[in-house]
Amino acid sequence: MINVSTTPENTPTHKATPQASVAATPRAPHPERQHRVAIALKIFSATAWITGVMLLLLCMRMIMQYILKLDLPSWATIVAIVHGWAYMAYLVASVNLGIKARWQPITWFTTVIAGVVPFLSFFVEAWRRREVKERFQLS
Repeated sequence: MINVSTTPENTPTHKATPQASVAATPRAPHPERQHRVAIALKIFSATAWITGVMLLLLCMRMIMQYILKLDLPSWATIVAIVHGWAYMAYLVASVNLGIKARWQPITWFTTVIAGVVPFLSFFVEAWRRREVKERFQLS
């Protein structure tokens, strides 16, 4: 709230009251929202790590099969299937966290793309974790 008064020269002066400075400081998020974001962040982190590990295994499998021309057992195809399912879970977890944290579309896009570039999901997970923890004051 701003008080306006006039000086003897009839020029208005503005004084900020304590209420104006309180409104300028950021408020802590609601505890229920913090809880929802914290749960979404844990799920996102788990799926990011699983997706990243499975992508590295898939890359190793493809190098062994197509570059080194090694004969792999039939069960090695499971790596590709598990990575596909893990990536779908990662997509859902990214959308879930993005909705709760109210991310911009570019943030969603870069987060989702990180699941298909080897090693990138680990870095993006750490960046998003730090951003979300700071924004929502999570411990």
